[in-house]
Amino acid sequence: MSLTSYQRASAKQKFNCITEHFEDDNCTVDTQYSPSRLVRLTYEYALSEESRDNFLRAFFQAMALSIEKNDDSDIKDIEDFRSPFFGFADYLLDNFFLPLKASAKKTPQPSPTYHSAVERVQGGGVAVFTGTPDRVSALRGACLIRDRHRCVISRKFDLKEAAGRMRRSGNDALDDDGGLLREDENSVDLLEVAHILPHFLLKTDAGSELSFSKQAALAILNMLDSDAVHLVEGTDIDRPRNALTLTRTLRSLFGDFQVFFEPVSDLQPHNYRTDSFYPRILLRDPAFPITRTLYLSKNRTIDPPSPRLLALHRAIAHILHLSAAGDYIDKLLRDMDGQTILADGSSELDRLVRFGLRGWPNESTC
Repeated sequence: MSLTSYQRASAKQKFNCITEHFEDDNCTVDTQYSPSRLVRLTYEYALSEESRDNFLRAFFQAMALSIEKNDDSDIKDIEDFRSPFFGFADYLLDNFFLPLKASAKKTPQPSPTYHSAVERVQGGGVAVFTGTPDRVSALRGACLIRDRHRCVISRKFDLKEAAGRMRRSGNDALDDDGGLLREDENSVDLLEVAHILPHFLLKTDAGSELSFSKQAALAILNMLDSDAVHLVEGTDIDRPRNALTLTRTLRSLFGDFQVFFEPVSDLQPHNYRTDSFYPRILLRDPAFPITRTLYLSKNRTIDPPSPRLLALHRAIAHILHLSAAGDYIDKLLRDMDGQTILADGSSELDRLVRFGLRGWPNESTC
């Protein structure tokens, strides 16, 4: 049930008062991560009014505040909310942003299976909040076909596919559009499939049910975009609408939420400005930002990348970057790998232990 306009305005005013009060309380002295900004940005980057209403309801429940109360008499002493506020920020970080960033580091890369690839990835029923199999061969094959064996950003042709075609046809080998590969202005490269929302987000620990922590992650996902989980639950996470073909380098940056897609115009479907948080000088092949129209398969037999999922990915990328939670999580993951654990406790072992016990993979195990 949506909030009334009056309830929404009152709730937002209280939300802003609380988040602004704790704005300067950073999580650690050696990072710029701000729990307050993480909470505020998660609300601001929610993709619909319904999603933002859901977030406000969850926030007010966590603060033990009534969202129906219109005056500000219940927030006169904001320091009283310190413990539940930072607890809520930890809930978002520990149950969503930390595992999401860790599990997004790597999409499995099996060999493509072209035979009936389209039928296999387009078919199948929808399970309810269950995990998905690890096999993504059909997905990779379908994405390569849809994306014409090219990276959707750099337009580089797949090295292995080019080599196979040249073995068969020599210098007469053609790309998917009928052009000669030897005359292609772009170099070839190794291409990989990249999930927009990570494959391991819905992976089961045992049996067929998701753990409580992963159910919590899906609940937070739905606060960013109401009912978005139904786009990627069960086997749907391995459908072409949740994947792109990218070079190995760009897949790594995209999976790390350092590269994102922003729609150019509602009048130009599947046309995006691709940008990155990395310094421009580091990304020159191709140079960022760059505008690309995503490929569509013939007769639309393979779903294009979902604009809604790309919008979710972009929102998450900005939340991680602007709150500095992304850098903080990277440090935590390095600590988990045993690279920088210090005697003064700066490795935040408690958080790492909780993370490990929840069964989330770190980047070395994805």
